[in-house]
This record gives sequence, C-alpha cells and structure tokens, in this order.
Amino acid sequence: MNFRKTILITGGAGFIGSHVVRRFVNNYPDYRIVNADKLTYAGNLENLTDIEKKGNYFFEKTDIVDKQAVVKLFGKFNFDGIIHLAAESHVDRSITGPDEFVFTNIIGTVNLMNAALNSWQKVFVGKLFYHISTDEVYGSLGSEGMFTEKSAYDPKSPYSASKASSDHMVRAYNHTFGLPAVISNCSNNYGPNQFPEKLIPLAINNIKNNKPVPVYGKGENIRDWLYVEDHAAAIDLIFQNGKAGETYNIGGNNEWKNIDLIRLLCKIMDKRLNRSIGTSEKLITFVKDRPGHDLRYAIDSSKLQKEMGWSPIPSFEAGLEKTVDWYLSNSGWLENIISGDYGKYYESMYSGR
Repeated sequence: MNFRKTILITGGAGFIGSHVVRRFVNNYPDYRIVNADKLTYAGNLENLTDIEKKGNYFFEKTDIVDKQAVVKLFGKFNFDGIIHLAAESHVDRSITGPDEFVFTNIIGTVNLMNAALNSWQKVFVGKLFYHISTDEVYGSLGSEGMFTEKSAYDPKSPYSASKASSDHMVRAYNHTFGLPAVISNCSNNYGPNQFPEKLIPLAINNIKNNKPVPVYGKGENIRDWLYVEDHAAAIDLIFQNGKAGETYNIGGNNEWKNIDLIRLLCKIMDKRLNRSIGTSEKLITFVKDRPGHDLRYAIDSSKLQKEMGWSPIPSFEAGLEKTVDWYLSNSGWLENIISGDYGKYYESMYSGR
C-alpha cells in the first residue's frame, strides 16, 4: 500500500501515546503510523490490541536514548512527521532516580531531532517535529492566575527540569537549524489505560480493594485535569494545523484540589460498587508531602481554542465516571499491570520478528 505520509509516534504504548496512536491509525488510514516505544514499566502494548492488526500500524521496540537505534529507525522509515511523547514522567520517580529523566527526556529528544535533521536534509516542506511537554515546566502558581504560552519557566522537580530542558532544546533547534517544530504543554491527564501509580487509577484500585487511599499533605494542592481523549484530539489538531516555532497550551479548564477530587471519586465509586455513600471516604489517608510539591497548576488554553476551535470535555464528573467505568470493566488489564504480566505481551506478539 502507498501511504500519503509516514508518522513516527514515540512512546505510543504509554498512557497518552496509546490514545494518540489509536486516533491516528483510525482517523488517517492513508497514513503509516509507526509506534516506537522502549516498553519500560509504563509502556504496555495491551493498550493497543484493538488496532494492532490494522494495515497502517507498525510497532518498533526502540530506546530513543540509543543514538544508533534512532538512526536505524529513521533509515528504515522515511518519516514525514514526528509526534514525540516518549518520556519519563512520574515526579516521585524523578526524585529517587533523576538520571533516567535526564537521559530519556533530554538526550532522547536531541537524538530524535538530530536524526530528523539528517533525514530531512533541510528540505522541510511538509515536515514537522512535534514535542509534547507539560505544564510543570512553568513551576507553581499562587491562588490566582493561569499559565500562558508566555509564562516564564520555573521547574521545581527533576522531572519538570528535564522537560523544561528538552523544550529549550526543541526551540534552539527551531531557531538555529530551522527544524520545523511545535511544542504543546498540557495539564494533568486522566482516563483509561493510565499506569496505576498515578493518583486517579491508584485511588480507583485502592477503593475497589478497600485499601488506604494516600493523599499528600492536607490535599490542598490544586491541579487542572484534562481527559486523555481531549488531549489526543488537541494533539491531532496541532499536528495538522500548528505553526512551526509556536507553543500551544492544552488545559482542561478544570481545577480541583486533590482532596476534593478524591472525595468525588469516592462518591462515584460508592455508587458503582453499591456501597453506602461515605464508605470509601473512610479509606482516605494523609501522608507526608512530596519534597518541592508545587501548590497549583492552571493552564490557559485560549490560544488553542481560538485558533483551532478545540475545547475539552465540559464536565469533570462525566469524565471521571467514564474513567471509573473503564477501570472496573477492565480488571484484567489492571491485574496484568500490577502482576507485571503485561511485559510478556511483547514477547508473545513480536518475538522473532
């Protein structure tokens, strides 16, 4: 089959990446979609079983920190565009082991951009390097205000510092070498397929199993929550319509204190599990706060909304209910994650290829 475009999506077996891969495979049958993922603890090919046999989907197990592996990947496929999602992203892990974040988030990004420059040979018509980043690069907000695309960078954790560094490198490659690149910075994502170390799936699983639900400090930290499929839709729009050299913020317009979010989740879980309202709230356990824990994030996504007509899901409770229903209906997926058996899926599907 002759494909109109060949698109590389890095980290496509991860939480956000799998939703982006699925969207592109289904919406653009004339695009060849190449999913490159190292398959670390957060990469799970079971996230993509519904599209893995489609004719325009290809998987390549690749570590973007391995420069030669990246060069080989670009030699195999003549990429027209890169959507770069591969990243170490868990703040707690960056505190206990920052090295991996430096290697993957900074060196890996540079390896991809060098390979793109070499492959495209300064013929940039129809090419794009799209780098996915986070609102955490902006640091922490007070009780008012929102991050805009012009906000100064002020990262507070090894994770956010590594993402800020990669953002700066992408802009430098755009200005210095002319690499056609765009960046988007998103707020906290939630939804199906999220690794259960993150707040919402962790709480869902613990409530289901009557285990303590840990909440940092007093639960006063505020986050802007974005449904993952809304994020994938925004990525699609930016990839198709974004202007090289521009940055786009993606937010859910949906700020919640952690404790209020958990209480809402407890209420939904009580209904779904036919428990008396208030039962799950008794599982909330306050734990020692994370070092350097940012108080509040809030994203102003008006630029994206005005320029491309994007908008997020209107109701957080509706999105949270959809998320709860997915996890309760996919207990096998969650059990495979917790047991570690999900790692065997690659061997069963791709070994010997």
